[in-house]
Amino acid sequence: MENLLIFLTNINVIFYLIGYFVGGIPFGYWIVKVCYKVDITTQGSGGIGATNVVRVMNTINPSKAKKLGTGVLVLDLLKGVVCVLGAKLAGLSYEAQWMVAFTTILGHCYSPFLNFRGGKGVSTTMGAVLLLIPVESLIGLALWAFVGKKLKISSLASIMGVGLATLLLFALPALHVNLPAPINMYAQIGTHTPMILIFLFTIYKHWSNVLKLLTGQEKRIL
Repeated sequence: MENLLIFLTNINVIFYLIGYFVGGIPFGYWIVKVCYKVDITTQGSGGIGATNVVRVMNTINPSKAKKLGTGVLVLDLLKGVVCVLGAKLAGLSYEAQWMVAFTTILGHCYSPFLNFRGGKGVSTTMGAVLLLIPVESLIGLALWAFVGKKLKISSLASIMGVGLATLLLFALPALHVNLPAPINMYAQIGTHTPMILIFLFTIYKHWSNVLKLLTGQEKRIL
């Protein structure tokens, strides 16, 4: 019992739990449920993120679909930013900050408020890593927005955005960009593994979409 109490009062563990529960806040689900009395987990893809909000709202109130979807996207992104920022301000190690980022993403994908259902986690992922690899994240966000706007395929935009951010971790040092430790992941913890795992998790969450993309069955949504 004493060991459990010590574990639960450890500052790192406290922030891991905060990340999970804040990440699990289902903004998309709650907003649509409160405003339109519709459960989006039973509609469209069943996700709670911006993409499914837009998809469901297009059948309820098309004039509000994009605005509401954008609002949910920003809120989901801010979940990641706030949790990692809190970890930074609390003085957690870079390793612990990455763990907070990951638990926040897990919270969104497996929300404790929705019986461990959730979304694909890309908005929260981009927010969570924004303060950890800002250069790579901003470029990845730009590609995400560009592909989403031009091709209107959310899953492809998501995978390409997170994928580019991951690839840039390797490309920037190769281009002799001398980034200081606070915005250089390798200088922080000596490995790119956390971001690689996050990218693989993104692929896992989008696997059904990947199969649809390969067979030309993926629907346009944005």
